[in-house]
Amino acid sequence: MLRIINRFNIGGPTYNATFLTKFISEDYETLLVGGLPEKDESDSLHILEDYGVKPLLIPEMKRIPNLRSDREAYRKIKQIIEEFQPDIVHTHAAKAGALGRKAAKACGVPIIVHTFHGHVFHSYFGKAKTQLYKIIERRLAKLSTGIIAISPIQKEELSSIHGICKPEKIKVIPLGFDLMKFQENLPEKRMETRSKWKLEPNEVAVAIVGRLAPIKNHRLFLDVIELLAEKGIKARYFIVGDGQEKASIEQRSKELEKRYGLKIELTSWIKDIATFNAGMDIICLSSDNEGTPVSLIEAQASGVPVISTDVGGVKDILSEGETGFVVPKKDAESFAEKLQLLIEKKEIRDKMSQNGWNFVRDKFHYTTLVKNMENYYTELIENSRKNAK
Repeated sequence: MLRIINRFNIGGPTYNATFLTKFISEDYETLLVGGLPEKDESDSLHILEDYGVKPLLIPEMKRIPNLRSDREAYRKIKQIIEEFQPDIVHTHAAKAGALGRKAAKACGVPIIVHTFHGHVFHSYFGKAKTQLYKIIERRLAKLSTGIIAISPIQKEELSSIHGICKPEKIKVIPLGFDLMKFQENLPEKRMETRSKWKLEPNEVAVAIVGRLAPIKNHRLFLDVIELLAEKGIKARYFIVGDGQEKASIEQRSKELEKRYGLKIELTSWIKDIATFNAGMDIICLSSDNEGTPVSLIEAQASGVPVISTDVGGVKDILSEGETGFVVPKKDAESFAEKLQLLIEKKEIRDKMSQNGWNFVRDKFHYTTLVKNMENYYTELIENSRKNAK
């Protein structure tokens, strides 16, 4: 089996590809290939190293379309397929999905699978460009033996809303993670993080974790902070991540700090997110578009309540009112209302904290992911054999 991922940056696709490569049955000889992160992204190769996975790197596979680099990446993928002779090619995310599926089809690979970790069918581009991407994905879907969505909501979007392919071609397989590290030594980790950032015992710490990119809409998060500051609601805020929006986020944060006497920390990327999460009281997500946000799953595994905009598969990965809240996207007032409630009501935070681990423990563990994926591969292999007769 050849597994192809866009690039090894921090996020769900890297974890997904790593765990499937490492823990899948020995019946599958697996080679993992992928591109490198962009300049504004954090390298995630340390994740693969932690699990003893050695990938084959294709530096030419970049996020932004480029005729020269895309052609070279396609050539290298075809060469790998011809040498490795996989029975299955499984691609993860858009660029890998485009180049990998075309190369697999050209080389006569019998089973071609693609996982949508998110999509760009709204909130990224204008109408013309969005329509072009839909046309491309519909053509690529025809090359695919099977399509994987990471949530029921995403399956509905891909099939009924955007018409990428028929629903019967899509299998829902949620992401899986190594979640135990988020439960280990929580009191010690909480003390370590709160000591590092000089947080008072009763001071409420609110964080947002993710790329500093327009689609993540940190502007909304900062608007929410301002709405609460105007009411005199006190908390410490942490913005974890890096990216192209860093300068504007930093400038706005400094303005809010000066105007309201706030403390907003821009931490860049944090590798030991389990220790950081343990010191937080609330973790937020303000995106305009998502697949399955890893930060929310990790937060709940850490026993931290979450608040998120209603995007992608968010409603499938938290329990409304039990582990967190979902609010309409771009709605700062609704977001501020829920955040104020959690800041002021420790008893609600405590209840959600207890519920979080129980909610994500089995549903999003890598063992569940691997089992579901092996069952799907078996189904596709059996169908392929029947069709060959």
